[in-house]
Formats: sequence, structure tokens, C-alpha cells
Amino acid sequence: MRYGVWVPNFGSFADARLIADLAARTEAAGWDGWFLWDHVVHLSGEEPVVDPWMALAAAALATSRVRLGTLVTPVPRRRPWNLARQVATLDQMSGGRAVLGVGIGSVRTAEFSGYDEETDAVRRAAMLDEGLELMADLWSGETVHHKGEHYRVDDVRFRPVPVQDPLPVWVGAVWPHRRPLRRAARWQGVFPERLPGPEAVAQIRQELGPDKDIVVSSRENHPASDWAAAGATWWVLSLQAGDAISDVEAAIDAGPPRD
Repeated sequence: MRYGVWVPNFGSFADARLIADLAARTEAAGWDGWFLWDHVVHLSGEEPVVDPWMALAAAALATSRVRLGTLVTPVPRRRPWNLARQVATLDQMSGGRAVLGVGIGSVRTAEFSGYDEETDAVRRAAMLDEGLELMADLWSGETVHHKGEHYRVDDVRFRPVPVQDPLPVWVGAVWPHRRPLRRAARWQGVFPERLPGPEAVAQIRQELGPDKDIVVSSRENHPASDWAAAGATWWVLSLQAGDAISDVEAAIDAGPPRD
């Protein structure tokens, strides 16, 4: 089992310099990963927000060991080639430590309807699947010709590619929906939420097989050791936008719950 810290990219954490400092603190305390939410605005948009990829780039320069990534990026509101470039750049900067968490996003926030982005869940799921396949083709470094339902790429070669091959892609899921699990089986892992208990992780492990990451968070209200015994490979401490930074620092400094 590996352990990470997972924070919003808004509210108390809407400062790239603070993100970098906290990432370095996380590494020093023995954690294995530092992960950000990915929002353009949150809910109706009153809270300050920092771009997660710029903040993670700052964190990459402040660390040397921890994994860095998003949980999760809504691919349907990104141009896949731009996202592919951001992730590849982070992987290059960090020496091969980037992780991309992905999902369809939530229309509870203004970042879809407020910006005339796609709000239909079925179409967003199709955009996610096509976008991921296109990003993988770009990361291959080969010339890409793609004519899909949502995206077109004509005779483009993408360099430099990520350090990692494959770069870990973790698919966000809400239990007990099965389509995200089927999607995760094509990639490197899954980040399921609203789990009833560790027995659900055991079911996911049976469905996905032994080689996929299963990432759970402290929101799930069971000891990390229980999730590890059920087959989870990562446990992330979930911090909230309004948390006092002094409390955040104390939680990080306490280190991961390895016992």
C-alpha cells in the first residue's frame, strides 16, 4: 500500500507556491503521492482557484520522489492534445512521476453549463473514452491520424513523449456503477468513491485483475489497513478547501498511517 495526500485546487489551497511547499512537506513526512482536484471554478465560482497543472509543475520542482497528479481531471472539458501536452510536460519535469486521474466531471459546478461545455453525461462519457485513446496515441510518439465522433487530429507527431510508458491513468468511478470499472480495465487503475466498505474493493480487484491500481480515500471511513487487506494499492488523505493550513501541515507532518 502507498499513501498520498489529496487536496482541492481552490479555497485554502488556491496558491501554487503553497501547493509546492505542502508537496515538499508531504515528501519529507514519508508520503508517496501529492494529488490535486481539477476545477476551473468550483460550484458557483466564488472561491479562488489555482490551475492544477501549473501548481503541480511547481510541486515537481520542489520534490524528487512523490507521485504528482490529479484526482480527477474531467477530460470532456479539455482539448485532449492540450491535456496530453500538460501531462507529458509534468512527467518530463518530475522525472517520470506524473499520474493522470480522469473522469467525466460533474455538472454541479458552473464549469460546464457556465462555459457552454457538454452537459449530457452519455456524450461526456464518449468524449472521455475517445479522448483517452487519442492521448495514448499522441504519447506513443508516432504520427497520429484520428477522425472520431468528437475529435480530429491530422498527421501530427507529438514530441517529447512522457518518461513513463505507460503513464498511469486512473479512472474515477462512483460505486456501484460498472461502466467506469470497465473503462478502468483498459487503463492502469481506478479511483472509486462512495464505497460501502472494503468488501467492494475485493469485488473490484476480482473484476480488474491483479495488476491495476485501486485508489481509495479517507472519505470512505475505514482504516487504511482494511482497504489494503481487501486489495487497494493506494490510500489518500482527503483534505478540504476550508481547512486551516496549520491543521493541514499537522496532518501531513503526522505521516501516513502505515501501521
